[in-house]
Amino acid sequence: MNLQNKTLIVTGVASGIGAELARLARFQGATVIGVDRHAPQLTLDSFVQADLGDPASIDALVARLPARIDGLCNIAGVPGTAPLQAVATVNYLGLRHLTQSLLPRMSAGGSIVNVASVLGAQWPQRLERHKALAATPSFEAGQQWLSANPVEQDNCYQYFKEALIVWSFQQSQGWFRDHSVRINCVAPGPVFTPILGDFVSMLGPERVAADSQRMTRPALADEVAAVIAFLCSDAARWVNGVNLPVDGGLAATYV
Repeated sequence: MNLQNKTLIVTGVASGIGAELARLARFQGATVIGVDRHAPQLTLDSFVQADLGDPASIDALVARLPARIDGLCNIAGVPGTAPLQAVATVNYLGLRHLTQSLLPRMSAGGSIVNVASVLGAQWPQRLERHKALAATPSFEAGQQWLSANPVEQDNCYQYFKEALIVWSFQQSQGWFRDHSVRINCVAPGPVFTPILGDFVSMLGPERVAADSQRMTRPALADEVAAVIAFLCSDAARWVNGVNLPVDGGLAATYV
């Protein structure tokens, strides 16, 4: 497995999984263009600062990216302790806007990887709502739909990770057929990143205590990054439309 001669866009590159993926992808031969609100403290081939919750900032970002891209890794996200509007725009609406804008530049055989979460596993319970949101044609239309169909702050992180999984599933067949571009999700459990404490606060002590009995430890960021790198490589050229748990078996313990 290698990423030789591939150009990858990595959002959320300044820390955590994004930073580890950038290091690994460059080691495997990729050209890595990083995107984040904050300047990274690592070597990249290029970096563009952007607010992925703002469509105007995303459009300005897209204008600065190359005409040919082999992979888009949507890793940037905010925890459920952030304001609901930020969770909706960064974790879903902005991600979707960026991905749709870059699809015409994706090379045949290209790969899109979206970072979801084990907390998105209950998407079938709200499938029709998620399909309705996915059917909105633009960032602004999505905001209007959410205004008419409000999401509660308490479960907004889970909700938009569910919505991301459903949207990714829906695009996978047509984009692979028409553009030869694959789209997959990875679903990490708890990960040692700068926002791990936010997730502990978001889930509450009872859920954290229950999960701690079901798993050896949280993941290291590089353990998730390696799976994303695989999905961007030609070794995964026939992997499309999946939501791959990267959680040390945590989800399986609930069966």
